[in-house]
Amino acid sequence: MAETLGSLIDKLTIKSIREFHLAESLKAKKSKFSKTELKLKMNLLKKQKELQLKEIEEFINLALNSSITLREEKIKLYNKPEDIGRIGKNEKLSKAIEGLSRKNIELWHLEDEARRTDMPLSYIGKIKKKIDPTNQQRNDFIDKIDELFEKLITKAKAKRK
Repeated sequence: MAETLGSLIDKLTIKSIREFHLAESLKAKKSKFSKTELKLKMNLLKKQKELQLKEIEEFINLALNSSITLREEKIKLYNKPEDIGRIGKNEKLSKAIEGLSRKNIELWHLEDEARRTDMPLSYIGKIKKKIDPTNQQRNDFIDKIDELFEKLITKAKAKRK
């Protein structure tokens, strides 16, 4: 799959969530990893985030200065049609980015709940049922970011002419 601004921002928000949880683990008295392991993971993550930020900047510059793919239509067959596009009106790029961040946080917490071993399978099943529609909303926000970014780039290029 070609990278788009939405997919790049999606990766960045997930790295930011990981960074938050690693920082929490570093502060905690008890963790399944040693402090040394956690610090190594944090250093690696910070390098990855730097590269991700650089990649986003380069993507934006390429979008402004050349012809690259700004949107890629996703073909997903496993979600119910009524679950697709349920993210409300988002006509500002910043709001769509905020929505994507929120959905990634929500998904992170749902996945954590689904991994619990102290709960019955019926509870885990209910949590798993929430993951698909939430992930669909995440994908809808990625698509919205790409759509709004394409509009901004098209406008910016038209002004240059």
